[in-house]
Amino acid sequence: MNVRKSWRRVDGVLLLDKPTGMSSNSALQAARRLFSAAKAGHSGTLDPMASGLLPLCFGEATKFSVDLLAADKIYEAELLFGIRTDTGDADGTVVMQSPVTFGRAELEAALSRFRGPILQIPPMYSALKRDGRPLYELARQGIEVEREARAVTIHELWLLDFSQDRCRLRVACSKGTYIRSLAEDLGTVLACGAHLTVLRRVAVGPLRIADAVTLDQLAALAEEARAGWLLPPDTLLKSLPAVDLDDAAGRRFVHGNPVCIVGSPGRCRVYSGNRLLGLGELDGEGRLQPRRVLGAP
Repeated sequence: MNVRKSWRRVDGVLLLDKPTGMSSNSALQAARRLFSAAKAGHSGTLDPMASGLLPLCFGEATKFSVDLLAADKIYEAELLFGIRTDTGDADGTVVMQSPVTFGRAELEAALSRFRGPILQIPPMYSALKRDGRPLYELARQGIEVEREARAVTIHELWLLDFSQDRCRLRVACSKGTYIRSLAEDLGTVLACGAHLTVLRRVAVGPLRIADAVTLDQLAALAEEARAGWLLPPDTLLKSLPAVDLDDAAGRRFVHGNPVCIVGSPGRCRVYSGNRLLGLGELDGEGRLQPRRVLGAP
C-alpha cells in the first residue's frame, strides 16, 4: 500500500553539496523529500557530471532565488589536453585526438588570454533554448546551430597544478560562464584540444562549499537535527543594506504600498524588528517600493 507523502511549509535556504552523476533537479527533489517541503527551487543548475555547491530554496526563500542567479561563481576544474569531445566534457564522445607538446610556460601564457572580459560561445550541450527547444536536444539529434558569442568575465584564473597532459584550475567568473567552453577554448589556443574531466563549484556569491551538507549526511540525521542545516531566507540577501521599519510602515510595505524613508537609492532587505518583510527598492525620491514581500510566518 502506498502512503501518500505529507508536505508542509518549510522556509529557508539549504547549502547542498551535490554529488556527481545526479541532476540538479533530482538533488532538489531528494532534499525536498527529506524536509517534506511543500515548495522548493534551486538557484542555478549544475551539470550531472559536476559536484559542489547547489543552494536550494524552500518556501518563502524561493522568492529570492533569482537574485542568486546573477551572483559570481567559483569553480575548481580538471582538464585533459589532447582529446576533444562532442560535449566538451568527459561524458561526451571523443571527436579528436592530438599530441600534447606544450609546457607550463606556454600554458600560463595561454591562460592569461582568458582573464578579464571575454567573449564566449555557449556549448551546444547546454540548456539555452532555440525556438523553444533546449540546445542539448538538438545536439543529441546531431543538429548544430549557430550561437551568438556572449560577454562574460573571468575575474581570477589560477593554475593549481599541471602534469603532462592534465591541469587543475580555479576559476572565479561572472554569471553565464561555461567552464566547458573555457576548457575547449584553452585547448584550441594550445592547438591540441581539451575537455573537462572534473568540475566542482565551491562558491556562489557569498556562499561557500565549506558550509554545505551532502544528501547522505542529511539522510542520516533525525528530523530535528536536519532542520539545523536550514539557513534563514535573508541568507540570499546579505549583500544588500538593511532597512528597519516600524509596525505601521511595515504593514504598509507588506500590503504592497510604498513607504517614505531616508536612505541611498537601490535595493535593500526590509525588516520590522527582527522579522524579514521582503525585498525593497528605494527610489531617488525617498520612496521604498516593495519588490518581493514575504507571507506571514
